Amino acid sequence: MEIYHGSNICVDKPKILTNGHYKDFGYGFYCTSFEHQAQKWALTRKKEHIVNIYSYTEDKSLNICSFSKMTDEWLDFVVNCRSGKEHNYDIVEGPMADDTIWDYIEDYVAGNISKEAFWVLVKFKYPTHQIVFCTERAIKTLQYERSYSL
Repeated sequence: MEIYHGSNICVDKPKILTNGHYKDFGYGFYCTSFEHQAQKWALTRKKEHIVNIYSYTEDKSLNICSFSKMTDEWLDFVVNCRSGKEHNYDIVEGPMADDTIWDYIEDYVAGNISKEAFWVLVKFKYPTHQIVFCTERAIKTLQYERSYSL
């Protein structure tokens, strides 16, 4: 399977990032199966805009959490990760909560909207996908292929 990572540099040796703000699925190396999504990620970077391409070979022995769509379990997981709670998965995969979605999540957590209202507000006009490599063991399933500039 080919996957993509948008950046401002060529990332031929992926690393797990454990700094900065908390993300949807916690700390890790974020990729996507959608090339156009990686291009959007790259364009948010200053200076260079680079899409890195990897081949990914699934390892069934890894502890993988996969969300095929946004569900109550996905919402709880994202809220926990964005709040700094850690998990024990090697890889987490599923839809992403972009900045608009995150505003709704904050409203839900604060009690300003119900869970039902949250689900009405977050209906996507386009699909998203992210796969996060959270451990060194998981990173080893990636093989760098190439990069290109936008």
